[in-house]
Amino acid sequence: MIKKSYLFAILSVLFWSTVATAFKISLRYLNYYQLLFISSLTALIVQFFLLLFQKSLTLIKQGFLNSILFGFLNPFLYYLILFKAYSLLPAQLAQPLNFTWPIVLTFFSIIFLKEKVRLLNFLALIISFFGVLIISSYGRFFNFQNINLLGIILALSSSFVWALYWILNLNDKRKEEVKLFANFFFGVLFSIIFLLITNKFAFPKFNYLFGGLYVGIFEMGITFFFFLKALRLAENKAKINNLIYLTPFLSLVFINFVLKEQVYFTTIIGLSLIIFGIFLQTKR
Repeated sequence: MIKKSYLFAILSVLFWSTVATAFKISLRYLNYYQLLFISSLTALIVQFFLLLFQKSLTLIKQGFLNSILFGFLNPFLYYLILFKAYSLLPAQLAQPLNFTWPIVLTFFSIIFLKEKVRLLNFLALIISFFGVLIISSYGRFFNFQNINLLGIILALSSSFVWALYWILNLNDKRKEEVKLFANFFFGVLFSIIFLLITNKFAFPKFNYLFGGLYVGIFEMGITFFFFLKALRLAENKAKINNLIYLTPFLSLVFINFVLKEQVYFTTIIGLSLIIFGIFLQTKR
């Protein structure tokens, strides 16, 4: 019988593997700022009920104001950039480019946490960089005639925002679920302020909401709780964490069969190089 830790981890990987496809489908009917507001508000509601179920709501007042900065970084800025990138790029490009965040995280750890610099770090960076170049060539090795430079810059920038968010969160000792709820509370407020200032929001048709609801539930909401549950039940947390690296490859399956995007051979090669670079970073 499969262990509960692996069951929760596999469910998390499956759900996260669908979200790149969900982003692109949602962005057919919603603007990126509409998707940001609807999905983050949905996630906030989901997290509220999960905390209620866990009887942890009383903990949210602890360090609540710390989440102003965290909520600005994630979900507001991170998903604002990421959704815009997805609106400009094919899903098979945006998804692996966003997955470069572990490489960025390693170098942020060297800068902010004073971790030791290793030659392996730079080797991994070079390998992953070549992976990014190959992915960006739209099916032709190192042919950049059709490149959408803004989309690629945004997809890569999202990894920097996420890595910075991760580093800053290390000093916050609150329960992870509580932090997430508080961060999304302020993230939703920032989304509302953004919409009011830019005067861009128009309420979409009712049936267009479902994409945003799906993203809010399965990208930002319940899946994170499943993965935390998997880590808490696991005897070997490293094995559970390594399952995450299946996500971008499974995502390509959904992109191919649901979105009907022809997955380029260069995408698979480039993604493999990025993942290999990530594994080098974590090698001791």
